[in-house]
Amino acid sequence: MTEIMDNIYQIIYILPALLISITFHELAHGYTAYKLGDPTAKDMGRLTLNPLKHIDPAGFLMLVLFKFGWAKPVPFNPNYFKNRRQGTLLVSLAGPIANVIIAIIAIIAVFIFKDFGLNFFSMLIQFNIFFAIFNLLPLPPLDGSKILASLLPEKIEAYFYEYEKYGYVVLLILAFTGWISKIVIPLYSIVIDSLINFVQIFF
Repeated sequence: MTEIMDNIYQIIYILPALLISITFHELAHGYTAYKLGDPTAKDMGRLTLNPLKHIDPAGFLMLVLFKFGWAKPVPFNPNYFKNRRQGTLLVSLAGPIANVIIAIIAIIAVFIFKDFGLNFFSMLIQFNIFFAIFNLLPLPPLDGSKILASLLPEKIEAYFYEYEKYGYVVLLILAFTGWISKIVIPLYSIVIDSLINFVQIFF
């Protein structure tokens, strides 16, 4: 009976919150690239709120089972941008920023509706803050690696991308040894407290 209730809880609260978090994160990347002149995401049908377009089956299963996973990255071509490095920076920032905005909206909803929908909004807050922080880590293939690369001098940037493939291995090691949690959880506490304090100014 407990297992059944846990499954129902996941379907009602966790799954919708997870899908919303993933969808808006990836859509923000694609839409920002599109506004900067890159039609790649649009041509591939990724400028959509349909979560099925943004889910990587293996990554989604990992998220549900182990709280660590990935979505299907939205492709973009920086050669379309007037300023390649600036465009890459803006596109990479767009996903985490979208997650922070959703987290703020969910916190506001908690203040307004109080107990109504509290579990769902709590999940929405947790997922979006986690995604924002996690994706800002400067390790490939995360957004943070592209943000870092776009801020580096061009010669160092090229060197950084040359060794990008090793970042995947480092990321997996950090994830499965628990070091990702040790990095993200303290930052999560700081961010959520800061956002709650910010929202409280208006309530």
